[in-house]
Parts: sequence; structure tokens; C-alpha cells
Amino acid sequence: MVESRKRSRSLSTSLRSSGTHSVASPVPTKAASKGNKRRKVEYTHSAPSNSGFFTTSRPTTTEAREVYALLCDAHGTPTAAAPEANVLEGLIATILSQSTSGVNSSRAKSGLDAAFGRNNFSAIAEAPLERIIDAIRCGGLAKKKAATIQKLLSAVNKRHGSYSLQSLAEGPRKTDAEVTTELVSYAGVGPKTAACVLSLCLSREAFAVDTHVWRLSKVLGWVPDTADRVRTQAHLEERLPAELKLGLHALMMRHGRTCTGCKKDGDGACILKTYRGVRDAALE
Repeated sequence: MVESRKRSRSLSTSLRSSGTHSVASPVPTKAASKGNKRRKVEYTHSAPSNSGFFTTSRPTTTEAREVYALLCDAHGTPTAAAPEANVLEGLIATILSQSTSGVNSSRAKSGLDAAFGRNNFSAIAEAPLERIIDAIRCGGLAKKKAATIQKLLSAVNKRHGSYSLQSLAEGPRKTDAEVTTELVSYAGVGPKTAACVLSLCLSREAFAVDTHVWRLSKVLGWVPDTADRVRTQAHLEERLPAELKLGLHALMMRHGRTCTGCKKDGDGACILKTYRGVRDAALE
């Protein structure tokens, strides 16, 4: 951990590449699809004024700052990237990052740009689906992501009369809740993806909960073991200090990837498990 504070990591890369790194995914059932829609609606209506889905008062502001400092010592202090100018481009890039690595998602975005031109959304919307699949194949789940992107572009054009989401960033300021409500109304866009767009494109203090953050929130006792990812995100959006949200997400994601002791069924050493043990002992 010597000189670890000198190391840095781009927040945009961290937020975007916070998938599970799986290149295969089961086809969602109708029941699962309905469940996902229900949770999206529940999150949208509950999170903005939510006092916490759970009875736990954790994390406290002090705990959040202690965990942030602990992870900075271990992994370096994350650095913020400049906001991305084009909201629709940022949303598509975030979709391409789902369930893959940062390297592969960047390659998929480059492939899309090479095939159609950067931000040539009308060409992508009108192209044969197979051409989009070929362009983004290196990113994994190409069939699913290509279909999601085309459906997204069609829905955006129908709603706004153009292939643009700049109204979310320009003109009268929309609240985080208003932006989130629109974003999650698009098929394939959930609370985590919406939070990434809020952070990366609109410079809002949103907290995205990916697989790693979800698991570590349970390790820390911040949410119950039975908490699902959507409720976990709503709870932590409410509890965490705004200024820590971006950095803490990046640090928890990096720690979740690299620490074997806190992975599922992991029984090795972990600084977060040690932290929780000391904290809980002090409260007894």
C-alpha cells in the first residue's frame, strides 16, 4: 500500500466497466422481464424521497468517509473525468459496457463508430440489426445490446422528434428524479445505467450499484443480506454523502474485482471485513 494515494483511476472507466465480466447471459423470461420493469418503477417512485428501504441507519456519514479513506489507501484516489457532452452517446456507451470489461466495451464503441460514424444515430437506427451486431461483437452480448440500442434510438426519436437526449442536460435544469424517470422508461436501461449517465454526462452526484458494490454493501452491513440491487442503490443514494458517491463507487468496484477475501463464499482476508469486525466490536 506504499504510495497508493498517488495511483489514480478514471471514474468514467470505472463506472462504465462495472459489469460482471460475463460474456454469456440467460435469455430473460417474461416473468423476469415483468419483475425488472416493476423494480424500475419502484425505484423511480421511491428513491427521490426515500427515507431508506431498510431499517438500518447505515452507512453513517462517518462510516462512509472511513471506508472511502480505507479504500483510497488500498487502491489509490480515483480521479474525475470531464463530463461527456453528448448524452445519447454516453447512454449507448454505458449500454455497451454492460456485462463486459472496460477494454471490450471501448472496442465495441470504436467498432460502432467505425461502422456508422460517431454519433450517426439515424444510420444506426435504420441499419440491419446484423450490421450493428457485427460492429459491436467484441463487447459481448452483441445481439442483445444491438437490439437494445436500436429500440432506444427509435424510442428517443419518437419522444423528442430527433435522435437527441440533450434536453436532459440543457435548458431548464431537470431534477435527478426527472432524468432518472425518463432514462429508465427506455427498454434495457435500469437504475444503475441511469446513475452512470447522471454521473458521466450531467455531473450529478449519483451512486451506481453494480454487482461488486452490491456484494460489498452486504459485507459492510450497509444493507441486509436479502437486499436486491435496486433497493440497495435506492438506500445508498439516500445515505451516502454526495461528494463521496462517484469515488466510492469506483473504489468499491475495484476492490470487489481484486480482493479474493470478499468475493462470494470467500474466506480469506479482506480490509472491509476487518473494518466491519472492529466497528461492530466497538458498538457492543
